[in-house]
Amino acid sequence: MRTLRCVLLALLLLLSGSSIAFGDAFQDGVDAVQKGDYETARIIFLPLAEQGDARAQCNLGVMYDNGLGVPKDYKEASKWFRLAAEQGDPYAQHNLGGMYDQGDGVVQNHVLAHMWFTLSGSQGIENAVYSRRKCEEKMSPAQIDKAREMAVNWKPKNLV
Repeated sequence: MRTLRCVLLALLLLLSGSSIAFGDAFQDGVDAVQKGDYETARIIFLPLAEQGDARAQCNLGVMYDNGLGVPKDYKEASKWFRLAAEQGDPYAQHNLGGMYDQGDGVVQNHVLAHMWFTLSGSQGIENAVYSRRKCEEKMSPAQIDKAREMAVNWKPKNLV
């Protein structure tokens, strides 16, 4: 799961486009990550994340999840993933699902893991579909039904 999250950081960096509000600074953070300068990336991403930029939040989550330029801290990673996931970021949703599935930084909860995997998978993240299927192996039919219902009724929070 850890390797997958690193791969997701790389994918997020490749797929990230610039936004009107945060584009230049965010790209500077992406450039710093690509150079392996995680301290600079953290300095750039943190104020963007605090202002509600889901891409910066997701990147900070990956950095804390993997100890890139910051101490490895699953609780801090889950905080940043949650903020981005609640805005609809599919990479953050997948990563948060993985944290719930494993119980990293959060109380293990397969229903929530399944819901986040479902939301991420519905936005085209193929690994989320696989992760959801693996998660289902640990769940009862009632839990799966509950997770599906939660995913259907979920609405993003528009913070930016």
